[in-house]
Amino acid sequence: MDFEIRGNRGRPQGRKALVREREEYFRLMDQGVSSREACRIVGVNRMTGKRWRNGRRATGAKKGALPVRRPGGQDGPSRFLREADRIHIADRLREKASIRTIAAELGRSPSTISREVRRNGAMWRSSGWAYRPHAAQSRADARRPRPKPGKIGQNPELRDFIQDHLQRRWSPEQICQALRARFPDRPEMHVVHETIYQALYVQGRGELRRELTQALRTGRVMRRPHRQSYKRQPRMSAGMVMISERPAEVADRAIPGHWEGDLIIGKAHQSAIGTLVERSSRFVTMVHLPDGRLPSQVR
Repeated sequence: MDFEIRGNRGRPQGRKALVREREEYFRLMDQGVSSREACRIVGVNRMTGKRWRNGRRATGAKKGALPVRRPGGQDGPSRFLREADRIHIADRLREKASIRTIAAELGRSPSTISREVRRNGAMWRSSGWAYRPHAAQSRADARRPRPKPGKIGQNPELRDFIQDHLQRRWSPEQICQALRARFPDRPEMHVVHETIYQALYVQGRGELRRELTQALRTGRVMRRPHRQSYKRQPRMSAGMVMISERPAEVADRAIPGHWEGDLIIGKAHQSAIGTLVERSSRFVTMVHLPDGRLPSQVR
């Protein structure tokens, strides 16, 4: 339904009188409507919409104004940048401080500060590209609400293409490359392979049929973590001393007689050689394993 502009707009309304207009303005902006068109629809001057988004500097007799805080915009947990952090970043950037210096002052990673400046900076007609903290906070608040709809679930054409090629036993990596080759000028049809894996494996998303996991080359119905070392099974669970548990005299190679073992796997995992190194003299012994590399055989 179209927004109905209120009558009796001749006299000044005051800031709080335009609550409905501000809410509708930001809703239209979220849908991709330009600022000029959104201002026309809600019946306000385009400079008013600009002030709602970006605030206003204090010039002469005019007082400065902060950007309008959008509904649902709250300071997030401490692991997120807060508005005070963004004000500090803007102040230090004006003082020509480096990204690493700002990161050290805030106790953050330099990549966090660099990504924040790159994502939330903007081009201004008066001063060119600049980073303004209140506008940056507004952009961050708009991106934060969860859950967000998935790209595959919102695009039936993309979903059908992926499902069809999964049934042909294509890998997610091959599907991603095929999408970019077939639709080079349509970014809405581009995804990365991790997006496809999450659409298959993450419960509750419903973007791809769960039975398509069986069409993957691994055939797994659940993802298996590889990078969590505490979940890995050791090769020799009994009779093995971990490197982190060896005593100091072994670590500094001061006393002879301590050996360190390892396993070298050959091409295509078809062969294996054991190595034994005496830590003090660096003497190396190669162990032939013709019968296999099971833990009992290696031991």
